[in-house]
Amino acid sequence: MCGIVGYVGRDRGQGSSVLDSVAPAVDQESADGQHGALDVVMEGLRRLEYRGYDSAGVAVITADGIESRKKAGKLTNLVEELAADPLPRSLTGIGHTRWATHGGPTDQNAHPHLADGGKLALIHNGIIENYAELKAELTGEGLTFLSDTDTEVAAGLVGYLYRGLVESGAQGDLLTLALQQACQRLHGAFTLLAIHQDQPGTVVAGRRNSPLVVGLGDGENFLGSDVSGFIDFTRRAVELGQDQIVTITPDDVTITDFFGAPAEGTEFHVSWDAAAAEKGGFESFMEKEIHDQPDAVGQTLLGRSDVSGRLVLDELRIDESILRSVDKIVVLACGTSAYAGQVAKYAIEHWCRIPTEVELSHEFRYRDPIVNEKTLVVAISQSGETMDTLMAVRYAREQGAKVVAICNTNGSTIPRESDAVLYTHAGPEIAVASTKAFLAQITAAYLLGLYLAQLRGNKFRDEIADVLADLAEIPAKIQAILDDAEKIKQLGADMANAKSVLFLGRHVGFPVAMEGALKLKELAYIHAEGFAAGELKHGPIALIEEGQPVVVVMPSPRARDSLHAKVVSNVQEIRARGAVTIVIAEEGDTSVAAYSEHVFYVPASPTLLAPLLTTVPLQIFALALASAKGYDVDQPRNLAKSVTVE
Repeated sequence: MCGIVGYVGRDRGQGSSVLDSVAPAVDQESADGQHGALDVVMEGLRRLEYRGYDSAGVAVITADGIESRKKAGKLTNLVEELAADPLPRSLTGIGHTRWATHGGPTDQNAHPHLADGGKLALIHNGIIENYAELKAELTGEGLTFLSDTDTEVAAGLVGYLYRGLVESGAQGDLLTLALQQACQRLHGAFTLLAIHQDQPGTVVAGRRNSPLVVGLGDGENFLGSDVSGFIDFTRRAVELGQDQIVTITPDDVTITDFFGAPAEGTEFHVSWDAAAAEKGGFESFMEKEIHDQPDAVGQTLLGRSDVSGRLVLDELRIDESILRSVDKIVVLACGTSAYAGQVAKYAIEHWCRIPTEVELSHEFRYRDPIVNEKTLVVAISQSGETMDTLMAVRYAREQGAKVVAICNTNGSTIPRESDAVLYTHAGPEIAVASTKAFLAQITAAYLLGLYLAQLRGNKFRDEIADVLADLAEIPAKIQAILDDAEKIKQLGADMANAKSVLFLGRHVGFPVAMEGALKLKELAYIHAEGFAAGELKHGPIALIEEGQPVVVVMPSPRARDSLHAKVVSNVQEIRARGAVTIVIAEEGDTSVAAYSEHVFYVPASPTLLAPLLTTVPLQIFALALASAKGYDVDQPRNLAKSVTVE
């Protein structure tokens, strides 16, 4: 997930901007040149930095051609670079803030990337699956590449096609034609923005499976990953459809499909103000990140199979013979990531028939664990900097084990110190309490389990293809839950005075119950516990009294060897003792309504994939309850996003 901004139009004159923070370092003559396109683009990047902060860059068209600046790290590094080396005045520009996927967060890998002899600049959000084939083809045509990114390959392709159009004597808007031709050849998810010095009043963009919106102004027009990229300047916007190209000039917006046929977008008015822009119009980052989850799961799945449908995990640099010889898997994690590991355990053992343990990282190395060269350790960390997990990784490698990291932060310490890494692509997670990273971690763990099953012959190709097809349907199912969330939001608000909430689940529903309880503890500061439902009669039922809220994650009644009837019995037992039961059930499971005060349905899915759905209502419930209590859900008390001490 990256942030992208484009602008073409008029000089906005002297105004305040993000660049003002370095004004003392810039003389007046230089400062006069830092208005117009650059101000608009930089302000847009400031508001979009939540989408990525590994690096940032801008490119503008000046009287002398394309000029670009880019720096690794947060946007402030780019601001300082622009103060030290100002750009000339310009009315056409693009900007990018990066969440690294292909290639680490370096100056060289930062966007924009240049092509056509430095005459073209291009930025990109998404993943281009066939970049390796295209890179080989373009290298054969004499192009050279300076970065490790898939984006530079896209830039090279557009530049190559543009130059071909010029040399053939083609007429018209050649940049739009070149981008149309390029998009026809690209596979994956992408939003591309390009400018060319030969067309100084034009920005061209194309999108597939990646967000892009147009902002409409008076004598100026805008592009952005979302409307927060231009909310300071206009509230008129146009939503683009799938596989569309848009060309903006100061006075015109033209939309086509990838083959040049005229198309239309949907115009709308942005009702929220600039103060909410960083949060995409939501009241909190956590609410926004809950709504990001369809995209987070989809992006993590993207590009993981080849043209034949075979699962491919290019990041796994461990020799296949070693992976085939693994006789035990140990998952290391803390907090929410540990519950993702608990879900993964059920799937990996079922698909691969490899014994799998889930260990809290901070306990692992202090109990003299049995780990050797046939052990595969899977370290899960959103930040990649969790000190407990890092120390456990180092210990495991000292014992001869191979380590695969599942991480959301490119270039962080745990992936660097592991033997291999499987990156999630959830995008930046700002709220301390994890939501979208949790679902992305589960998704990545499923992919790892399927890959091992494929490699070791535990599953036939068609069986793996069936699971991948089921996974591909999950983002739309999550979206359906989000679209119908008002009832559970209201219940959360109504229960703001609750002193304790218990959570029950069985099989994969057990770690979901524990995660639901953790979210409530983190956000609402009330007692909450998650139990295995079968354990209820062995002690926890003593906690049930009149009015005690209990959330139950109900198994599907369709599953083979279903635990549904047993959990229904648990619900009856606690209701008989006065509990208020709140049930998360599969659509069509009408039997639970008779035993529950509140039922919330999620779309049907295979049992092992159900946590990707049943978790979402629990997140919404915790958010609503904590918000009703007036708490800061983005920064809960006593907590930090990344625990970097043991």
